[in-house]
Amino acid sequence: MPGQGLPTERPWSTAEREKIAALAATESLTLEDALALLGQICVDVYLNGESFWSAVPTNVWSYTLGGYQVLKKWLSYRELDIFGRPLHPEEAAYFAQVVRRITAILLLGPALDANYQAILTTATGLPTV
Repeated sequence: MPGQGLPTERPWSTAEREKIAALAATESLTLEDALALLGQICVDVYLNGESFWSAVPTNVWSYTLGGYQVLKKWLSYRELDIFGRPLHPEEAAYFAQVVRRITAILLLGPALDANYQAILTTATGLPTV
């Protein structure tokens, strides 16, 4: 079991692009806007030779927090040699939930930026840029 996952890049399938377009519409974004935020390609993250998470957006896979690549770091702490056991199904499901949450954060970015700009002068007294 690779501790940090083995990402394999590939283009989005037509069905995946349709799902992204539907998700983007909920945030008043176009497909092109969503792909600019999530990445023009995706990765399949292999846990081992048989199991993998499919269609993880590249910008979600490379998302960093505190200088660490969140998903890669999470997997590295669960390496078989370190953890002493393979992942449980609940842990694999949790990884997928984290992917969804980071995706949501990235898609909310433009709305959050607009809200920040709207309140900047009243909240801080600083001029808007």
